[in-house]
Amino acid sequence: MTTRRRLLVMVAFAAAGWLQQATATEYPLPPADSRLIGENVTTVVADNKRPLEDIAARYKVGLLGILEANPGTDPWLPEAGSELIIPQQMLLPDTRREGIVVNLAELRLYYYPPGENKVIVYPIGIGQQGAITPSMVTTISQKIPNPTWTPTPNIRKRYAEKGVRLPGVIPAGPDNPTGLYAMRLAYGKGHYLIHGTNADFGIGMRVSSGCIRLRPDDIATLFSNVPQGTRVQVINQPVKYAIEPDGKRYIEVHQPLSRSEQDDPQTKVIPISPALKRFIHSKQSDGQVISEALSRRSGMPVLVNAGDVALRAEAITR
Repeated sequence: MTTRRRLLVMVAFAAAGWLQQATATEYPLPPADSRLIGENVTTVVADNKRPLEDIAARYKVGLLGILEANPGTDPWLPEAGSELIIPQQMLLPDTRREGIVVNLAELRLYYYPPGENKVIVYPIGIGQQGAITPSMVTTISQKIPNPTWTPTPNIRKRYAEKGVRLPGVIPAGPDNPTGLYAMRLAYGKGHYLIHGTNADFGIGMRVSSGCIRLRPDDIATLFSNVPQGTRVQVINQPVKYAIEPDGKRYIEVHQPLSRSEQDDPQTKVIPISPALKRFIHSKQSDGQVISEALSRRSGMPVLVNAGDVALRAEAITR
């Protein structure tokens, strides 16, 4: 069974109450000509028989993100005493630093508070196969505390195919899948929300019906700080790259979103834009290291300066 299928099994059968909640991570906003933020850290798996999601929640990262960084790790029961990389270093998405930016491929939401020199990063859950969260530029049209949930006809049909009959409306409260807070997006008919959850799993995974899902503490914080009318941009950038002011060149590669069960996100072809092609073939870039990064898909920035072996060794040990 593939890692992603095992994770879907976890979603289907996991019980609530596993995890301690965690809030998002704040980073100082780098200058306009820089996109590298944060530092990776490591942790040792405790002998407490708890799932990997417990570690992901504690360190404020998504589950697939920690699996990208540590391939082969058992999501149900990571090996006690093993060392894990916590992917807290990243490149900012190549887009406007305004409002909310969601990068679907990396399962992260970036919030740029107006007038503040910082960016706040939240792990998220997004639409599953057959209910893909679309790319868009829109705004927050409505903020809804204690939301009810009215499943769309498509959602009701999809659940019915699995033998689950959804009620017309699920009232607000602890059994509501949208949690305690929701922010409606103006896109389309307003069916897409940024919302919480009543489950302690699924963040950093493709588990929703197309909405953007956050951990309860995270949505509470975001809800209280984001005003109605805030710009929201949803993008899909599995590959991010940057040339930093000191000349260091980085590439960050995530598994692309699969469209069907036949897609293997570890081998699925990643489209290469003309700008990325120029970056790859530049004399300042090490093509072999980039090729390895595109194959490995670790979800972490990789230093790719041509000839800078010492710099790459330093980056690996940090």
